[in-house]
This record gives sequence, structure tokens and C-alpha cells, in this order.
Amino acid sequence: MAFGFFKKSDKTEKKETLTGPHYFNLVVKQVVQETKDAISIVFEQPEKKIVYKAGQFLTLIVTMAGKEVRRAYSINTSPVTDADLSVTVKRVEGGLMSNWLPDNIKAGSSIKVMEAMGHFTTEFKKDNKRHLVMFAGGSGITPMMSIIKTTLVEEPDSICSLIYANRDIDSIIFKNTFDQLQTQYEGRLHVIHVLDNAPVNWQGHSGLLNHEMLTKILERIPDWGISNTTYLMCGPEGMMKNVQTLLEARQIPTDKIFKESFVQGTIDKEAKKESEPAPKSNTGAHEVTVRYDGQEYKFMVEPNRTILETALDNGIDLPYSCQSGLCTACRGKALSGQVKLDEEEGLSQSERAEGYVLTCVGHPLSDDVVIEIG
Repeated sequence: MAFGFFKKSDKTEKKETLTGPHYFNLVVKQVVQETKDAISIVFEQPEKKIVYKAGQFLTLIVTMAGKEVRRAYSINTSPVTDADLSVTVKRVEGGLMSNWLPDNIKAGSSIKVMEAMGHFTTEFKKDNKRHLVMFAGGSGITPMMSIIKTTLVEEPDSICSLIYANRDIDSIIFKNTFDQLQTQYEGRLHVIHVLDNAPVNWQGHSGLLNHEMLTKILERIPDWGISNTTYLMCGPEGMMKNVQTLLEARQIPTDKIFKESFVQGTIDKEAKKESEPAPKSNTGAHEVTVRYDGQEYKFMVEPNRTILETALDNGIDLPYSCQSGLCTACRGKALSGQVKLDEEEGLSQSERAEGYVLTCVGHPLSDDVVIEIG
């Protein structure tokens, strides 16, 4: 039998928490058509401003057909240069929220959002002198825009090199903005466009961003040495895999590489599954203790249910967004016990070593699981 301490586990209580300190009702100030299939939704900051870091995301919450739908969208504005708050949404074939938003949202609309989250960030310091080498594909440019604008202002001695891959010239998100930034910060921002289908008069790179092309591009950008260079990537799985392989071949330390995934990866997963030992038998339910917002909840989790699913079923309002192990909105630290994750891509190797888990894909394997969130 599931139960929680200090809080009732009923639907009424859950509904009230959705207007609590972690949630905001934001008014849409403007909808910008970035490309044919991508928009930016510009929000007015509420009276109590949403605090965020460059590279983080907002979770948009919309009710469709009587069901609450949540999706995470990266913030494209900078906390140090922009007064408003903006996210970019690109249509995805069959995508529920990514198609609903462009079709329904307009200036004056109100959307419920969850506080900014995410760990695809870096610490900015005025005395930093480093080179950010960034690889982006399609809508993966969104968090990069926030990080680039922040870096150019907060770190006057740092530079940014952006390798940005797109289908064609009309699908380049923020093209005009990047042209303006390159002029304004001449010598400090270098954008290298790569197009799958380039026009006849195209002077840049064209074709797939494969190992050979990546090697040529890296040879042409400034080399500040491994200790002064940070690598960031966000985009399609194939592109990220090619970048990861190249950086590994160049023996770039893992603590110098940051990546953000919008979709679950499939490359190499079957081979990984075959090489992994068979999981321990987990036929019974296990008790889990979750500590969040100064409160403690205890509940039983069945073997075919995740920790997050069970918590939500019992009216416990834990943070979450993607529910697929990527965005890390549900990240917590396992203080004790064993937790099996269906998906680990959202966590870095160091985070896993420190005991961090994702409740949306986590299953308890013992009765002493204690997870602290926040």
C-alpha cells in the first residue's frame, strides 16, 4: 500500500501543487516563425522571474483531450542579454506537442510551464579564456544559442566555434541572428554551416557531417589546446555519434565533452544489450523512499512500473518532463539501495558513478532505495 508523509496523496492535492513554486503560468508575448517548420515562443517573464542558466530547458504543460502532456524545450535566450524568455519548437512528424503548439499558440496565449531545468550548462567566469567548440544539428541549435550569447558577454577572452548542420539553407534556425553576432563579435564567433542539400552557389560545406568532414573542419578552426577547449554537441543521433567517435580518437577527456539528446539513441544499443550480463531477478514489489522539497514519501513500486509512474499514480508531484531518460528533469541521487535504469543516456559517466538515477526509467531492485531529488 502506497503512502506519503506530510502530504496527502490524492488528486486534489496534486492539482494544487501544479500552481506551486515550481510552476508558472506564462503569457506568450510573440510567436516568431524561424523557418517553415520551426517557431520560437517568446514569453513575458512573470513578476517573480524564472531564474535559469544558459543551456537549460523549460517544460511546457498542455492539456489535450483531457490528458496532461509535458514536453521539454530548450531555452534560446540568454539570462544575461535577454529580458524575455524564449523556447524554440520544431515540428516533428507525428509529434503531439510539436505540432499542437505551432497550430494553436499565439500572442496572448497562456501556457503552464515548469521551472527551468537541465544540466547541459557550463560555468561562466569573467576571467575564463577558453574555446567552446560546438556541434549542432537542426533544432539542436537552441541551447547552443543561449550558451553562445552568454559566453560572448560573460567571457570577453573566450571564443566560440559552431559547426551547424542542416537539411538545406531554408532550414537554418537563427541564421540572421548568427550573421549579426558574427559581425558584432568579429573574431570571437565563427559559424560553419554544413548543408545536406546545398544550392548551386553555396560556398560552404555540403553533405553529411561524417568523420572525414569533421576532421577537415577541426583542422581549420583555432587550436587552443585540450586544457583550454570545451566541446558541446546537440543534434541527431548519427551526427552526435560521429562527433563522439572523432573526439575519442583524438583522446579528448570525457570531462571536456558535454552533450544533450532530444531523442533516445538506438545506435549500438543492441550490441550493448548482448554484451551485458542478465539482470538479477526482480519479481516482487520494493519500497522506495523519495525526498523532495523538504518532504519524504514512501511507496511500493511494482516490478513492471517505474518509480516516477508509481509516484504520479499516488498523487505525488515529482518533477519530470520527457519520461524517456533524456532530459534529466527527474534526476535524483540514490543514497542507498539498487536502482536499474532502462535508459542511461541522459546521465554522464561521472553522474552515474556518484549514484544519480532517473526516476522516469528507474526500477528498484532492493527494499532500501532512498532517492533525494533537488
